Amino acid sequence: MQLNFSGKKALVRVDFNVPLDKQYNITDDTRIREALPTIRYIVEQGGAAILMSHFGRPLAKLKEDGTINVEKFTLRHVVGRLSELLGRPVHFAENCVGVVAESAAAALQPGEVLLLENTRFHAEEEKGNEAFAQQLAALADVYVNDAFGSAHRAHASTTIVAKFFGKDAKSFGFLMEKELKNAAQVLHHAERPLTAILGGAKVSDKIQLLDRLADFVDTLVIGGAMAYTFFKAQGGATGNSLVEEDKLDLAMNLVAKAKEKGVKLLLPMDSVVADAFAETAAHRIEPSNAISDGWMGLDIGPEARAAFTAAIAESKTIFWNGPMGVFEMAPFANGTKTIAEAVAKATQTTGAFSLIGGGDSVAAVNQMGLGDQVSFVSTGGGAMLEFMEGKVLPGVKAIEE
Repeated sequence: MQLNFSGKKALVRVDFNVPLDKQYNITDDTRIREALPTIRYIVEQGGAAILMSHFGRPLAKLKEDGTINVEKFTLRHVVGRLSELLGRPVHFAENCVGVVAESAAAALQPGEVLLLENTRFHAEEEKGNEAFAQQLAALADVYVNDAFGSAHRAHASTTIVAKFFGKDAKSFGFLMEKELKNAAQVLHHAERPLTAILGGAKVSDKIQLLDRLADFVDTLVIGGAMAYTFFKAQGGATGNSLVEEDKLDLAMNLVAKAKEKGVKLLLPMDSVVADAFAETAAHRIEPSNAISDGWMGLDIGPEARAAFTAAIAESKTIFWNGPMGVFEMAPFANGTKTIAEAVAKATQTTGAFSLIGGGDSVAAVNQMGLGDQVSFVSTGGGAMLEFMEGKVLPGVKAIEE
């Protein structure tokens, strides 16, 4: 951050869309912790920080009477934990625009922090409304975007608001800078061999990413339910496994492209199959292209785990997005656990650079206590995928313009 914050009010877009339990206690404060360096820097430089964030989708989940469920979606739930982590009190404004927000921002002194109410309480936020963005911009002297997880959305607080600040009055925060730097390490400065590991349920969610990765990786590892679309496309028997019938041609095209580009494409040759989608289901090992009728693949098998681990061990750069199976169920978590351990080991023992690209992969790595043994864990699922696909993220472009 090159901005001078002394005596200025900084409008900071953070991502405080954190998970809560039924008593509204925060169950994972990672996103709050990741925002701390930027907030601390601003106040330590003599500035005041005005924080704004979305939280959930309140307008999509209205009460039965058609009103917003403020108690469920208020950012007030974050204030206590943020104050505790910052070691200073955090003021809270009951709205992000209007008289309440304007008064709270005007009263803010250097070194103080103000959190505005959920930007998504206003329909104008997701619509990217300019007048709404201008109201937000009017609260401060400079703008800092530190919400990489929302950078792929052209919303008022993530993108449009930047229009109202000159080039010398807007900046990325430290988290955004880290996210972009680490993604660029994989995209543009990768040490070879470069291995990408993709999992998850659907090919359709990641077809653009798969196509893009096939242009520049050395090894492409595909696990999770999406692998069965590839086996079915090649004439295999997949039982009751999840298959996208309308994506069989796309799968075959990707296989052909990988071959043409000299990319080593690894699919899981065996699977842990079950007779029902349940933790208590009967399960056994079968070849992934010869799954019995009535059975479904829910994790990669031991042969696949060994092959994938060997590929990771040989890699100098690793990108991982998506679990290898239904890792929330203990009998089908071994594949994802094995990948997480292999990536951590390659990072720690051979100095490989490893980027965990958001989503369930992050949850898996953190659950296993390996988050600090990989090179970088991204906070942005959708944003990281789109960036890796080569798309221009609106929230990034708005700062660079």
